[in-house]
Amino acid sequence: MAETNFPEASLIPGWLAADEADALLVALRGQVPWEVHRIRLFGRWVDSPRLSCWIGDAGTGYVYSGARFEPRPWPDALAALRPRIDEAAGVAMNSVLANLYRDGRDAMGWHSDDEPELGVRPVIASLSLGGTRRFVFRHRRDPARKHEFALGHGSLLLMAGDTQADWKHALPRTARPVAPRINLTFRRILPRPR
Repeated sequence: MAETNFPEASLIPGWLAADEADALLVALRGQVPWEVHRIRLFGRWVDSPRLSCWIGDAGTGYVYSGARFEPRPWPDALAALRPRIDEAAGVAMNSVLANLYRDGRDAMGWHSDDEPELGVRPVIASLSLGGTRRFVFRHRRDPARKHEFALGHGSLLLMAGDTQADWKHALPRTARPVAPRINLTFRRILPRPR
């Protein structure tokens, strides 16, 4: 049963107007150097079930699923959007994980964005473009507690507070026809200790 009160995350449908979201989707399909990331899953290396690109400022290398990624430069379309994301999130973001879900078979399994580089209570701004997909949360200590969002074209999901400490999230596969979707998860990578 999905919870109705979920203060750790908030969805802003239509954060980008449809025409602006359309233009950004087209620009990113061409400007981002999409690739298949290799990740460690259950002790073995596998291809990630989506196309991705790690983008950010110099010094924002990131480790997830056992692999280290160094940032690619900000494409013009994302550089222009960045100040608006910062304002909406209340945080100066310095990196973004761009994911391209080509169809309903591309997905993301249960996980939390709790890597040390993100700090204790990270703020993550997740912008969706293209086909609407189901996004689910499950409480870490009480898996019966769930919450679900339909992430539509131009919507912005803000995750903050104890979201990553208390919840896991996933983008499940779907058999229904769905248009390609780009998801941009903006983050603030903290400086590495010296």
